[in-house]
Formats: sequence, C-alpha cells, structure tokens
Amino acid sequence: MNENLNRGVFMTNNYKIAIIGGTGKVGRHIAAAALRKGYQVRMLVRNPRKLDGQDDRIEILQGNVENRDHIRQLLQDCDVVVNAFGQPPGDVPLYSSVTSIVLKVMNELEISRYIGVTGGSLTLEGDRKRFTNKVGALLFRIFFPAMIKDKQKEAAIIQQYCNIEWTLIRLPFVVEGAESGAIKVNLTDMPGLKISNQDIASFIVRQAAEAKYIHKAPFIAT
Repeated sequence: MNENLNRGVFMTNNYKIAIIGGTGKVGRHIAAAALRKGYQVRMLVRNPRKLDGQDDRIEILQGNVENRDHIRQLLQDCDVVVNAFGQPPGDVPLYSSVTSIVLKVMNELEISRYIGVTGGSLTLEGDRKRFTNKVGALLFRIFFPAMIKDKQKEAAIIQQYCNIEWTLIRLPFVVEGAESGAIKVNLTDMPGLKISNQDIASFIVRQAAEAKYIHKAPFIAT
C-alpha cells in the first residue's frame, strides 16, 4: 500500500486515476481535469462510441461495472479511484453493489484513495440541514425511494472501510457550464442550489492531492 497515502500526504502528479462513470454528465469532464493536472487516466466504459473526440492519452477499457474482473482490470496499477457512476432515476439502483465491488477490489490491490459522488439528498449522522434542504431530501425519499435507500446503503458500505481514505462528495442540481472556481463547501448542509459539471470535475481531481476531506462527505455548490 502506498505509504504516502496512508500518511495523508499526496503527490501532485504521476498518479494514475481510475474513473468509473466517465461518460456521464460529470464524469466526462473528470478525465480532462485530471489530464490538465498531469495525471494518467484510465476509464471503464460500457459503450466506447460515447467517447468520440476523447483525448487519446486516456486509456479506455470496455466493460461492465458489475463485473468484478473488469473492475480489477480498471484498478490494476492505479493510485486513486474516482467513482462517478450514475443511473437514470427509474433504473434498478446499482450504486451500493457497484461500490461494494470497487472497495473490495481496492482492498485486494492495496489502493488507498477513493473519491465518490452522490446526491445532496443523502442524509448522514451529524448533518444539520436547513428546512428547505430537509424538504428536498424528503421529496427525493418519496419520489425515488429505491434510489435513496440504495444511496444510504452505499454510504454505509463506504463508511465501513476505515482503511481506505475515502471522500464522498454530495452534490446539488448539476448544470452544464464552465468552471467558475467559486465552490462552497459545507460538511453539514448544502451551501447552494446548483453547481456546474466542470466545477465538480475540478473539485474531484483536487481531492486526489488533498487530505482535507478524508473520511468525510462534504456538500459542494456554487
């Protein structure tokens, strides 16, 4: 296991980042942000045709996130794992099962750093959400009960892995847009209503080199 990671001291380049969900609304910007920081990038994608025009410096693996062997191939020799896996709200939720596979393979390969994303409707012990945000979380539980239940299960699984230096980033409404650089972070409540996908990507990539939010689930917004 990388001793620098265990001490919370991260190198700022030469890392290889594995990305799950690299063709999604946020994920497609993560690789570009990582390359700008000098990282090597490997992505697992189900349909490579969605990557038309993708930077040829990115190593692409075609596979299925539910396949343990495919996850192992993705993570082999990587230093940081970014899980931006997403699904349409009506699909049978796979977040907890996919994340469980990823974390188990990380343990086997002795990879320490995990960065995941989830929705701001996720409520964890210690949160102090304002009334409007509590109402929003309640509405999500009413209209998307299976998804919210699985997201809670995913968070509980992540929190069990004390040996992995995880960060779970909670998001508001995601919009298409350029990076503003004006990201607000709060550990107990959502600090705004929206954030651009490029701001999210930049924040995620910065976490590969920072130890500030290890074993924390920050809310971010602009």
